[in-house]
Amino acid sequence: MKSILAALALTTALTMPGLAMARQVTLTTELNRYGGDGAYLAFYVTNASGAYVGSLWMAGSKSKYYEHMSDWYRATGGSRSEVSGVTGASVGAGRTLEITVDLADAIFDAGYALHIDAAVEDMRESPSEIVVPLTTSGAGAAVAGRRYIARFSYSM
Repeated sequence: MKSILAALALTTALTMPGLAMARQVTLTTELNRYGGDGAYLAFYVTNASGAYVGSLWMAGSKSKYYEHMSDWYRATGGSRSEVSGVTGASVGAGRTLEITVDLADAIFDAGYALHIDAAVEDMRESPSEIVVPLTTSGAGAAVAGRRYIARFSYSM
């Protein structure tokens, strides 16, 4: 029951600012061939003030590694309820992760940003490896990561 309530709260926070309509957004993340284990990736949104709004996806299901995505961990207190129902496998080097989420129309062009934290076992952490403003004009534009992510883009 708790995971259902957490998922409902997350969905409401991201799809209902201003009671707006939601749209499907596809997030495409291509990883570099960095020569290590699968990457843990935390996808989350902040508002125009930089405050945490909610988590969209967690690639990697072992919560003992969540603290290594330090910006996400700091924003959420490492709460597993923040990613309950929105987790998948870690992403191997050189692989591509594509996920589709529903986001409220009202968060586009309103100062909201999508963050991706990355961590790989026995390698350096990469907090906020990607930070991209959520804008309609930014859809389809590829953004380079700093360490593990070769390219990230979103499409609507």
